Amino acid sequence: MKIIDYTKDISIKRSVDQGTGDQRKAVEGILSRVRSEGDEAVNAYTMQFDGAELDQESFRVSKEELVAAYEQVDEETLRILREAKENITRFHERQQRQTWITTEPDGTILGQKITPLDAVGIYVPGGRASYPSTILMNAVPAIVAGVSRIVMVSPPQADGRLNDVVLVTANELGITEIYKAGGAQAVGALAYGTETIKPVDKIVGPGNIYVALAKQLVYGTVDIDMFAGPSEIVVLADSTGRPDYIAADLLSQAEHDPMASAVLVTPDRTLAEQVAAEVETQLSTLPKKDIAWDSIRDYGAVYVTHTLDEAVDAVNELAPEHLEIHTRAPFDLLGSIRHAGAIFLGENSSEPVGDYFAGPNHVLPTNGTARFSSPLNVDDFTKKSSILSYSRTAVSENGAKIAAFARLEGLEAHARAVEKRLEGTRDDRAD
Repeated sequence: MKIIDYTKDISIKRSVDQGTGDQRKAVEGILSRVRSEGDEAVNAYTMQFDGAELDQESFRVSKEELVAAYEQVDEETLRILREAKENITRFHERQQRQTWITTEPDGTILGQKITPLDAVGIYVPGGRASYPSTILMNAVPAIVAGVSRIVMVSPPQADGRLNDVVLVTANELGITEIYKAGGAQAVGALAYGTETIKPVDKIVGPGNIYVALAKQLVYGTVDIDMFAGPSEIVVLADSTGRPDYIAADLLSQAEHDPMASAVLVTPDRTLAEQVAAEVETQLSTLPKKDIAWDSIRDYGAVYVTHTLDEAVDAVNELAPEHLEIHTRAPFDLLGSIRHAGAIFLGENSSEPVGDYFAGPNHVLPTNGTARFSSPLNVDDFTKKSSILSYSRTAVSENGAKIAAFARLEGLEAHARAVEKRLEGTRDDRAD
């Protein structure tokens, strides 16, 4: 692992896959065909890309398939899923906002109405893989927000089935509208609708570059969560940091993707050298060591700063997706951290704790976007409407000023619309 002396222009070497021109053109073609041909196009692409032959009857997951999935999932797994669901739900319930209304002294009523989205689509990567955490993290905030219709899509295996754990997790959350479709075609079906799938208002969930491009292209027809890049972790540590813990946590992100980024920032050069050595030791026994090695080689680094304060500055420049703080007094640094998607405080707060179980959402801003964006949350599944009821007194007191402001922008009809009310207030005074 490279050990680098910190300079003021520190940056994670990031890799953002925006897709090639050919990939974008292919996605545009898929979306166009789904929009015009509906279910027929979706099922044709499912056969082409996933090798699964589906018809109108087998396209949607049946109640029988949901029931059968439980027979394949052991009780311990089910217990863990349910406990994780409760933890994640409790965390997100604290994010709920309420509609509010206030009355001003002049009788004007102002407020904000919070309304959940009507329908949300969740994309879950599939095939032989199982990603129950994706379902929990994307669905729970929508459920807490009050979204009435949640649709799940996931690419099937060649035998036309979805993963049993995925089905059980969805059912535990009350999601029963589930379709065997993946890729750009599934995104198109959610955005535009088909004979079977009614369109949604927002699409969330991770996927490959074709899914990411499709979400980007349908944005505006629907809302999306984000254009996510490869995963990244930064560990901020002082001399009290344990090299074995830190190395393990860096590798927990490196095994995600060859383009994932794993970085240590520390003022302690001895720790830097120990962590670098420990990473190599632990790498040798990882099942996904080839992936993790590519990540560490190309996108990993240890930055050595002069002071802990300088290390904090470096972290804020990096604006990482995940930040772990392994210092003598981690909470003392919390107020100084301005840019991070999720902050893990103390040596026992390993990043996977947040990925799966503790409660905070693991859908986080990547590629430095933590400078201006937040983890997926309940607000992402609501919309806000302003409430305004102007009183007669307020019109009388402020109407002339409003009309003058309108004329300042050259909008005479705006000014006259207010002045019509002023005529009314003068008539009232005359009476």
